[in-house]
Amino acid sequence: MIELENEIVTVLKSIYDPEIPVDVFELGLIYEIRISDSKEVDIDMTLTSPNCPVAESLPKEVEDKVKAMEVITDCRVHIVFDPPWDKDMMSEEAKLELGFL
Repeated sequence: MIELENEIVTVLKSIYDPEIPVDVFELGLIYEIRISDSKEVDIDMTLTSPNCPVAESLPKEVEDKVKAMEVITDCRVHIVFDPPWDKDMMSEEAKLELGFL
């Protein structure tokens, strides 16, 4: 399952928040990835703010791209705001890209 999770992370790293030139994984928007034995995936993710202009399209893009993976049988994205996102959740790479380091 670790290998499959890594493949999912690779897919997530291809999805960018349109307002920020950093992918959703490096931004720290992905909180948890759960994979069942039947290859159903549940992803807990957040948005940079509850009023995010891509609140509908970004989670759908995550769901669609993961669901499109050959071995995945289904994918559901759950939007959570606890804990609230802040810039400290970004990877070092994302902070560097955005000039926070």
